[in-house]
Amino acid sequence: MSKKSKIQLAKEFRKSPTKSEKIMWNAIRNRQFLDLKFRRQYLINGYLVDFYCYELKLAIEIDGSVHLDEIQINKDIERQKIIEDHGIRFFRVKSEDVEYNIQEVLNRLKIFINNNFEIKDEH
Repeated sequence: MSKKSKIQLAKEFRKSPTKSEKIMWNAIRNRQFLDLKFRRQYLINGYLVDFYCYELKLAIEIDGSVHLDEIQINKDIERQKIIEDHGIRFFRVKSEDVEYNIQEVLNRLKIFINNNFEIKDEH
């Protein structure tokens, strides 16, 4: 798939997000989570990630039922390794967790960020 068609695919995904993607996006958009800027359906090295924070080089992936298939699990592992080889860290979360307890997911994300990144506290 060409880069142009992947960009088009990302636009389509942004127009019709899953329920869990909508919930997560509403929680992290517009710098409302730790004053970090996130992008959604972001293209990295030819791969789309659900959410990406350039400041931290952090990708957030929401794993729905499609990610339970063994073939898809292996594809996800390989894709994540390729992206991580470029210095990007992953935070993976199950779609059910996002849908049923977004606050707990955000708490886990905050802990992950605090344990793995240095954030400038300008306040």
